[in-house]
Amino acid sequence: MEPTRQGWLDGLRGFAALVVVLFHLSPVLLGPAGHLAVWRHIDLGKYGVLLFFLVSGYVIPMSLERGGSLRRFWIGRLCRIYPAYLAAIALVMLLGGRPGGVLAHASMLLDPLGRRGAVRVFWTLSYEMIFYLVVAGLYAWRLHRHSVWWACGLAAGAVVLGPVLPDGLLGSGPVVAAVVLVLVAASVGGHLLGRHPAAGLIGIGFLLLPAVNGHPTAKSTVAASSQGLLLLAVMFAGTVVYRAQHRETGRWPAGLALAAVAAVVVVANPAHGRWAATVAAVAGTFAVAFVTRRCRVPGALRFLGAVSYSLYLLHVVVLAVFLRLVPGLPGRPVGIRVLVGAAVLATAVAVAWAAYQTIEVPGRRLGRRILTTERAVVRTGRGETVGASV
Repeated sequence: MEPTRQGWLDGLRGFAALVVVLFHLSPVLLGPAGHLAVWRHIDLGKYGVLLFFLVSGYVIPMSLERGGSLRRFWIGRLCRIYPAYLAAIALVMLLGGRPGGVLAHASMLLDPLGRRGAVRVFWTLSYEMIFYLVVAGLYAWRLHRHSVWWACGLAAGAVVLGPVLPDGLLGSGPVVAAVVLVLVAASVGGHLLGRHPAAGLIGIGFLLLPAVNGHPTAKSTVAASSQGLLLLAVMFAGTVVYRAQHRETGRWPAGLALAAVAAVVVVANPAHGRWAATVAAVAGTFAVAFVTRRCRVPGALRFLGAVSYSLYLLHVVVLAVFLRLVPGLPGRPVGIRVLVGAAVLATAVAVAWAAYQTIEVPGRRLGRRILTTERAVVRTGRGETVGASV
């Protein structure tokens, strides 16, 4: 791992994942009253999620543009995110859960389709997937370097149009889920087949889904369509940092865009004090990590960064199992709560490491194998030898 380029991002991912785990453990460790007392001042759950989104906003364009291929990007993404995602669903079913909304789960766009995921934290993957689709579409149409405008435009749209945006124009029925799945498949499949302009238009069009269907049912975590647009604005804020670092945009426009997104996120949400503290903490954490990005990242954070995706997906499942084994846990004595909380954390990390080794790593290898095989075929077709490419 190269500490000057990727280590700080892995450290941020690991830290964000740990914060989300501790947030969900907070009612156990602090008791319900203590958990709410902290939450009234800062929402650590949203803090971790927004930090994840900033990192994604920085990393995804970097990954796409360095590879220089939309086909390569999507093969890598699909092999990166779907194996662990499907494994988490399978684990829930094995434990007796009955995930609803098969079509919504297949597209990953659960939250704007009004579905609650097999694992509660799946809601954030909806906005990750929309971001992938949109960024790929912008790249196909050579509009991807205008990140300042996209970040500011989404933030402005959320605050200006927020009062009139419908929260459930499309609804949450199976027909809508089926159409959305077909469109996702058309966009991703189009890029895989080289039909980039058409696939890109479909991908950019996914901006409309959170804009008009951000909260179709009470099962949606996002409370309004305007909030869905703001989450995308936060991701594009991460892209703005990437553009400014590589001098693809000026520092002043970048700084103003970041300040505008942060201000709108605070103003557009109720409980301004809590959101101001949360946004300030997110911005401060990302800024410190960015400034010290050439420093060596502690091994523990790099480890957590490596397993962060599986840890994020599976820690809620582990916690649910412990809550079954120890009924009434939040009301138990402090010593027992702390002991069980430590056991939950240790087990979640161990399960995440196992999932990383047995599911994520083979998935990534599969993606690399597909790409290597394709390059070998292309070179062979050009009259070159296969041996040098395998």
